[in-house]
Amino acid sequence: MHCVPQLSQQRFFRALNPGQLVALVFAIAIVVGTLVLALPFSHRGSGEAPLRTALFTATAAVCVTSHTIVNTSTYWSPFGQAVILVLIQLGGFAIMTAASMIFLVLGRRLGLRGRLISQRDMEVINLDDARRVFVGLAAFTVMVEFLVAAAICLRLWLGLDYPFWGAAWRALFLGVSAFNNAGFALWNGNLTRFSTDWWILLPVAIAVIIGGIGFPIWLDVRRRLRRPKTWTLHTKLTLTTTALLIPLAALVIGAMEWTNPQTLHPMGPVNRILSAIFTSINFRTAGFDTISVAHMHGQTRLIGDMLMFVGGGSGSTAGGLKVATFAVLVLIVISEVRGGQPAEAFRRAIPSRVLRQSFSVAFIAVNIIVFATLAFMMLTSFNLDQCLFEVVSSFANVGLSTGITPHLGAAGQLIEVALMYLGRIGPLTLAVALSVHERERLFSYPEERPLVG
Repeated sequence: MHCVPQLSQQRFFRALNPGQLVALVFAIAIVVGTLVLALPFSHRGSGEAPLRTALFTATAAVCVTSHTIVNTSTYWSPFGQAVILVLIQLGGFAIMTAASMIFLVLGRRLGLRGRLISQRDMEVINLDDARRVFVGLAAFTVMVEFLVAAAICLRLWLGLDYPFWGAAWRALFLGVSAFNNAGFALWNGNLTRFSTDWWILLPVAIAVIIGGIGFPIWLDVRRRLRRPKTWTLHTKLTLTTTALLIPLAALVIGAMEWTNPQTLHPMGPVNRILSAIFTSINFRTAGFDTISVAHMHGQTRLIGDMLMFVGGGSGSTAGGLKVATFAVLVLIVISEVRGGQPAEAFRRAIPSRVLRQSFSVAFIAVNIIVFATLAFMMLTSFNLDQCLFEVVSSFANVGLSTGITPHLGAAGQLIEVALMYLGRIGPLTLAVALSVHERERLFSYPEERPLVG
């Protein structure tokens, strides 16, 4: 008698495509996290945490987005902080595992031709090494988080006179948050008190970059470390675009904020440069705050909108459109400027299906951001600059804010919850859906060219 429900559950999960399964897992994690954070002993003080506060915090943690409507260090109890830490770890690990394994599942569903294509394109996993990749990802995650936490702990304990166990807990929390690009920290004002302390910020920045590039990239690099010419096109595009974006964004941010008395100007020249670099890294992925976003110039926040939209690497803990997708879109433009030549990079032509998928993901993302921004402007009294920044930050799973998050009201905060969830699972789910439903048509219609422009 008990076999019937079990069989039904198995059929239900088998009927889901990989993208739908990812969406379901994240939804379950958010619901469970909300219920646990709503328990009386999860926050400081008497009574239970409001359900909306618990939902918002659980969603932000699972979706590794540092948006908060309460102070993490003072509102939540040590137990509640531990729950947030577990949710961050689960959310980051789940998305990395899903992205690393997604082509394995797609290969099974698309048949032999699909398997050959996915293995050729990714060259990261195949049907026989799923367990090895999973174990490798877990070991990689623990190693990076431990090294970063150890470095921060030593600084807090020996350099800043924190009690050892207090330093160890804050360092562990920050290390996990940094690698998973979550942006949570256990200090008032996030990391603003460490805006010139590079014994703290440097390990955080390194962890953010490593986590934001993604395990599939590092696995490809490790396998063929001495033969960079044999790296996959995905690896080359991700590393090249990241290497270009970080210094370029830092240069622009530094130039715009250099004389701003409320951000970079009070620092010395060296610290201004370093802070601009740290901000450029966190604008795209993590959302750690060392200078006040609210006090930045409007044009700097617009640059931040663009960087957040681009995001980090595919298969990483970062959100956003993803740098490889952005690179493909740039290559499409370059190919058209060159007279309609095929889009190519590193002596490799990019398949037309990838071009269509990249444009589809970008088009849908832009429309979500536009409609959510309009909703914010209708529901609140905040201006376009503030609403757009908040929406892009939520959808790109960054978490930086101009300070309006706690004042959005119930409707605005629930929209943010939806944006964080869609931003976390949306691009991956959409890409999988487009791949799964791809069919080769055996006929074509006559071409006719409409006027463009």
